[in-house]
Amino acid sequence: MTAPRISRRQLLAGTAAIAVAGPAAALTDPTAADAQLLSLFDAMFAEGIAEAPERATALGLDVGANAGLKSRLSDYSRTGRTADLVRAKSQLDRLRGIPSEALSPERRLDRDVVEYDLSRRVMNETRFGFGRAGGNFAPYVLTHSEGAYRDVPGFLESQHGVTSASDAEAWLARLSSFASALDQNTGRLQEEAAMGVILPAFLLDLALPQMSRLRATPAGETVLVAALARKAVAANVAGDWGSRAAAIVEQQVFPALDRQIAAVTALRKGATMDAGVWKLPDGAAYYDAAVKSSTTTNYNAEDVHQLGLAQVAEISSQLDALLKGQGLTQGTVGQRLVALNERPDQTHPNTDAGKEELLTELRAHVASMYPRLERLFITQPKSKLDVKRVPLAIQEGGAGAYYQNGTPDGARNGTFFINLTDSFDRPKFGLPTVTFHEGVPGHHFQVMLALESPDVPPIRRRAGYSAYTEGWALYAETLADENGYYEGNPLGRIGYLQSLLFRATRLVVDTGLHHKRWTKDQAIDWMVAATGFAKGRTTREIVRYAGAPGQALSYKIGHTKWLAVREAVKAKQGADFDIRQFHEILRLGAMPLVLLEREALRRS
Repeated sequence: MTAPRISRRQLLAGTAAIAVAGPAAALTDPTAADAQLLSLFDAMFAEGIAEAPERATALGLDVGANAGLKSRLSDYSRTGRTADLVRAKSQLDRLRGIPSEALSPERRLDRDVVEYDLSRRVMNETRFGFGRAGGNFAPYVLTHSEGAYRDVPGFLESQHGVTSASDAEAWLARLSSFASALDQNTGRLQEEAAMGVILPAFLLDLALPQMSRLRATPAGETVLVAALARKAVAANVAGDWGSRAAAIVEQQVFPALDRQIAAVTALRKGATMDAGVWKLPDGAAYYDAAVKSSTTTNYNAEDVHQLGLAQVAEISSQLDALLKGQGLTQGTVGQRLVALNERPDQTHPNTDAGKEELLTELRAHVASMYPRLERLFITQPKSKLDVKRVPLAIQEGGAGAYYQNGTPDGARNGTFFINLTDSFDRPKFGLPTVTFHEGVPGHHFQVMLALESPDVPPIRRRAGYSAYTEGWALYAETLADENGYYEGNPLGRIGYLQSLLFRATRLVVDTGLHHKRWTKDQAIDWMVAATGFAKGRTTREIVRYAGAPGQALSYKIGHTKWLAVREAVKAKQGADFDIRQFHEILRLGAMPLVLLEREALRRS
């Protein structure tokens, strides 16, 4: 998940924004150059938090001198995008004023990671004047999975705490800002459409119903109102919060939402079904940059496509042998996986009760994995893991599963969300591996160990290098297999290999859509045939790739690199290799793959 776009506000002075997290200058006994770098990081972090109210809330930093951030939301306008780019250029210039050779090895890593991110973001966002071109690219400012209409309601419900009257007043202020954010989103959508950046029709067809459902809900029954009223009652915060919130929704939010629905409806009339970004201005170059940015490599689209085809063939061969062992001998690997998926003993009923059974099973896998982690990790997060379903209001067209971080002090657990639109999409044999990917020891360990680490400057604690983070999560699935989780459970191992196969097929279909100009249906059919995933689930994946070019490549590229780096460290250390010590690298925070290899070998 990417951080929300942010409002333009005055910068916070000094290091006030990082008082809760702990200033970077407290990390070590620094040299003069180290101290200069850490001071700059403190200032950059403060600048970023000042421009990211939602991030401040998510990290528990909207308190004390930063309490005003709790009343604000992001700026979704093109003016906001321009201001973000100006700030990034200023930060890059200041960073380059500190020579790398004067720094200690630890601080040199920090500098190199931040420079890598800023330099590529400045280069790409300057060249491509639409969408987002930093980290994971997002060409469209409003889709079925992007935009204030989706982000804000879920953010308020899940992360805006209400324990006092001032918290409730801040909620009301954010409701008013929500109306402004909707209009900013709408304005930018129209401005970029005039540049030739128009969503595929099928993405608009997914976004419109979600907007319409929110608009059709009586104001008092929306999560914007009901969640506030519920939290206020639970915290004994007296006041007429529900009626005040409902009035803002009726008088401000709904009119802005009406304007957005009208704009999207008008845009739909001229939209085509072309799925790839090749159709956009300078689209081929945009995709090439997206591939490099998401994978933090120098691969081009054709390299990735061919690698994907090779890995699909290799993993399919392993699955073929296991499926034959289950008596599934006829048809392609994909067809046999479909047959396995359709077995009654492998699906939970598509009912509320059946979905609760599925969640219970996921929680059991979490509980079963925890005792095994002692032999894999020296450090474990303070925050534990909750398992929940994706909220009903946003499940249609949403990701199949995702992780939301807890707080560094352990007060709020991390959460693994799973999309249960249709239980058939989540067969039992695949449940363990998705748990290890999103939860333990996957994203939960990778994210929380960095957030909690005293060795990582605050500016880097939530860095989002998809190839590192998603590669780690897929590597976490491999750790479970390597450590015997599937002993006596060949179906579970089939689920694990199907997960690897799925990520390998992403290399093929993402490049197929955006490089080889495949249609949406071509990509769906190819992936269903290769993986055996249900068509509904596969369709949600393909529409996701259409709106987020290149991001899906990061999983298997990252997985391949994590394994290669581990083998390089083992080769260097020989009998002294300790996998628990190798995994301590998570406490250094996310980084580009090229720097991961350098740092792992330096530390070994």
